[in-house]
Amino acid sequence: MSDLHIATYNIHKGFSQFNRRVVVHELRERLRELDADIVFLQEVQGEHKVHGLRHHNYPDMPQHEFIAEEIWPHSAYGKNAIYEAGHHGNAILSRHPIVRSSNNDISAHKYESRGLLHSEIALANGTSVHCLCAHFGLFAKGRRTQTQALIDYVVEHIPRNAPLIIAGDFNDWRDFMGHTLGSELGMYDAFQLHGGKLARSFPAAWPMLRLDRIYVRGFSVQQSHVHSGAHWRRISDHAALSARLIVI
Repeated sequence: MSDLHIATYNIHKGFSQFNRRVVVHELRERLRELDADIVFLQEVQGEHKVHGLRHHNYPDMPQHEFIAEEIWPHSAYGKNAIYEAGHHGNAILSRHPIVRSSNNDISAHKYESRGLLHSEIALANGTSVHCLCAHFGLFAKGRRTQTQALIDYVVEHIPRNAPLIIAGDFNDWRDFMGHTLGSELGMYDAFQLHGGKLARSFPAAWPMLRLDRIYVRGFSVQQSHVHSGAHWRRISDHAALSARLIVI
């Protein structure tokens, strides 16, 4: 068996709610306190040419590299939304080696650029874990298209018996995905396996909606936690989720 502690978090491009202040420094400290082995991040600013001119404390490197520095030696970034000032997307940070990584366009329409970041991670015991990080769209029709694209990708590119984690912000408050991933891929929500209920993660100040998920296959779930206390609600509109898994 192999113990694996993971976390997922929509970091709101490193700014507080309503973009009032840079919080990526505080956000980095909170994530380090979680001490997760693998971190799935959404809304990661890979580059922005203006923020550094407007904010004296804005990092001079991509946010995933700034957050990972000295703690997570391996990282992957998937550029999704591209605009004149820069770009943002998803990222995976890992204490274990990332042996291969790819970013796959699953945009449902031209108005929302969405991607599926796939990293294959080698654990110390030789187990290979496939990790998918995603941020789905705001509209139900688009999310159905993206869910099918995710299923097709997993079936085509990931061995059926391989341990698999799919985590991110799915904007799926009606749990369409849970039923579909269960029937099509044999995956289960980590919070349902551990506590019987989906995690409430949005808004961070008073979590009500179940937007963020951790789906697993080939794992048992030892712990699951929603991080939405006073320190967390200052740095993103989403709560962070974490889970402790055992490869089975």
